Amino acid sequence: MPRFPIDPSDRKPVGKSGETFSAIGIGTWAVRDYARAEEVLVDAVERGIDLIDTAEMYGWGRAEEMVGRVVARVGRSRVFITTKLLPERFRDVHEARKAVEASLRRLGVRSVDLLLIHWPDYATPIERQVRVLETLWEEGYARHIGVSNFDARELQEALHATRRAEIAVDQVHYSVLHKRGVEDELLPLALREGVTIQAYTPLERCAVSAHPVVKRVAERLGKTPVQVALNYLISRPRVAAIPKTERREHLEEILGALGWRLPPDAVEELERI
Repeated sequence: MPRFPIDPSDRKPVGKSGETFSAIGIGTWAVRDYARAEEVLVDAVERGIDLIDTAEMYGWGRAEEMVGRVVARVGRSRVFITTKLLPERFRDVHEARKAVEASLRRLGVRSVDLLLIHWPDYATPIERQVRVLETLWEEGYARHIGVSNFDARELQEALHATRRAEIAVDQVHYSVLHKRGVEDELLPLALREGVTIQAYTPLERCAVSAHPVVKRVAERLGKTPVQVALNYLISRPRVAAIPKTERREHLEEILGALGWRLPPDAVEELERI
């Protein structure tokens, strides 16, 4: 049997809030052609993907500006915006407030749906970082808060640091080829605590398409390796995948990872990679 129950839903919970976002979102790191990426993002939303991930450091603001244009075109209620602030912002609440206000201006919104610490600041106690993040939530800059690149121990510290808000998400590097640390420690903790995992770099910059086991499973099921790699992730409870694309044909392939699930024997085969 697979290590985790297979989740059949194409919607994932936002922590323990009762809200959901699409099991696959679109990321905006390292965009090469912002005009083309904008069109693909609009198309993705029109096709049912509502989760868009960005960060203040992506293109040093250009990615957030692009997401803002997408939101203006499709409507605020149709996009679940995740953005991330640099870790040093969370040393001081005034610095964090200035940074999130700049992000909101670029995004053209009053608040984001999910605000994350981009990675732990090792010069500042996690408790301090999380308390500053929680203050931004209390002041209405974000509806939900979370972390990124926190391992199991760091996530546990973050969970213990909150007073009123809840850590809804931990966004981490997770794929069918990069999974041991996540599946051995982080995902079991997240499942116990009601935290959702957002998996970035889920396609390993196309490496999944060349892996012999992924290719073999894809051929057997009549899917592409990209679709198998994404479906492996979203088959996990509380896991969403956030690939990046600037091409409509790639978006079509990504959308083909939804609406079905790998059989248990295929999941087990992929777990052994």
